Amino acid sequence: MPRTQTCLNWGLIGASNIAKTRMIPAIRSLPDSTITAVLSSNAERAKSYAAENSIPKAYHKLDDFLQDPEIDLVYISTTNELHAAQAIAAARAGKHILSDKPLALTLADAEAMVRTAKEKGLVFGTNHHLRNAVTHRTIRRLIKEGVIGKPLAARVFHAVYLPPHLQGWRVNRPEAGGGVILDITVHDADTLHFLLDDDVQDVVARSAQQGLGQGDLADAVMGVMYFRNGTLAMFHDAFTIKHTQTGVEVHGTEGSLIAKNVMTQDPVGEVFLSRDGAISEVALGEPEDLYVHIVRHFHEAVQGRGQPFATGEDGVRSLAVGLAVQESAKTGQRVPVRYQTEEQIADGK
Repeated sequence: MPRTQTCLNWGLIGASNIAKTRMIPAIRSLPDSTITAVLSSNAERAKSYAAENSIPKAYHKLDDFLQDPEIDLVYISTTNELHAAQAIAAARAGKHILSDKPLALTLADAEAMVRTAKEKGLVFGTNHHLRNAVTHRTIRRLIKEGVIGKPLAARVFHAVYLPPHLQGWRVNRPEAGGGVILDITVHDADTLHFLLDDDVQDVVARSAQQGLGQGDLADAVMGVMYFRNGTLAMFHDAFTIKHTQTGVEVHGTEGSLIAKNVMTQDPVGEVFLSRDGAISEVALGEPEDLYVHIVRHFHEAVQGRGQPFATGEDGVRSLAVGLAVQESAKTGQRVPVRYQTEEQIADGK
């Protein structure tokens, strides 16, 4: 088991762009948090990344990395097909785990990741950043307060242009879990679940290749998620759209919430309430860096106070929706979404 201490030491599994640009600054922004090691399968990459980011230790073998007694928590940001084996090994080594999404390429692997951590008494979180934004937290609160009545419909616009330095495996390696659905649609699924506090029952979708996707990988998808309480949610995700902003709309029996520029990694965006023929801007709380919010809540969970802002079960749930969207896009059929609860995962059912 990890040591109990005031300062928590992170190890990074994956010398990634998101770790460099988002997670390293977030971890270092907290007084009880530091980074002690990084792992890359390429030894030279590990050394250069460690030097560039002032990380004391660099590893290129997972076993050596996980045997480091100074590492309390790991953040996994490797390509998607590697998450499961790395997370399970980390749990067996007694490390708390925060994993990027999708957790894995199959539900069985994702459930095994969460179950292994739970069996070891460890905290497991999913790096679903969007729900950490003050915009989404405010929308969720207003819906729960009944401001728009019963939600009837939602729309998510998460079509962006994937910059060249992030393309690579996302558009040309299906075996690595590339494609727009596992990259973006799983975020939509988690965000909508968070906002509506409801689960997707089934999906129907159509995907396309619009200039970036190679082989069988889709770079654009549209579809509908049907939630158990009857809400219909339309989504549009893409790597190919250069000239628009992202957004979320939730329409209820008593009003609508319209959020602009909110499906983003940055603490930006606006939320408006439309009701009785009038539109007013919603006052938001103080914006906080989404990744600082993630790390702060994860630390508190490791220290026995609460749980990660997005749990392992949340990661399993969003993956289940993403896989159903993939199947629907291939078959043209409406596909049910099935996933296990945390209790079922823990029981191995």
